[in-house]
Amino acid sequence: MMNKKEKIVHAAIEVFREKGIEKTKISDIVKIANIAQGTFYLYFPSKLSVMPAIAEVMVEKTIAAVKNEVQGDASFTAKLNQVVDAIFKITCDYREILALIYAGMGSTEHIKEWETVYEPFYSWISQFLKEAKAAGMIRESLHVERTAKLFIGLVESAAEQVYLYDSKQDDQASIQKAEVLEFLKYGLGIQE
Repeated sequence: MMNKKEKIVHAAIEVFREKGIEKTKISDIVKIANIAQGTFYLYFPSKLSVMPAIAEVMVEKTIAAVKNEVQGDASFTAKLNQVVDAIFKITCDYREILALIYAGMGSTEHIKEWETVYEPFYSWISQFLKEAKAAGMIRESLHVERTAKLFIGLVESAAEQVYLYDSKQDDQASIQKAEVLEFLKYGLGIQE
């Protein structure tokens, strides 16, 4: 059962996706969420203030997709492929929402919240890299926390280039993915 805040966030995703940020009114969001307009303001001062909460939902979806895709018994290289595939798929499936988040958070003071929103994902990738480093699969000199941020930044940026910025590039996804994997393998110093 969703609480009121979650209802607002999910309704906002739906309305933003359908109408875009500019045309969306708070009244549209509360109608879909099936709550009173005053209730909206208990949680969010404006429609743009919902963006960090939407970003959190998307980070949760991404982590869930990655965890679901990565097979525990696979080789590190196979797991790396699975992580990249999951991020590309989420970016493709939620391209409108991601574009909205970037537009919404980029145009507000909420950009500062980005690191906090991403912390669980950084943490997951750090652990993934830490285990590979301990097993001697990647280079010993790797700084896992810093590399986790670079890793996510690279993969998401590469996926966004294909799916968000040039809608005619969907057929380029496999080429882009291969380049990203090659770059990661070299950068991580994969030893398998």
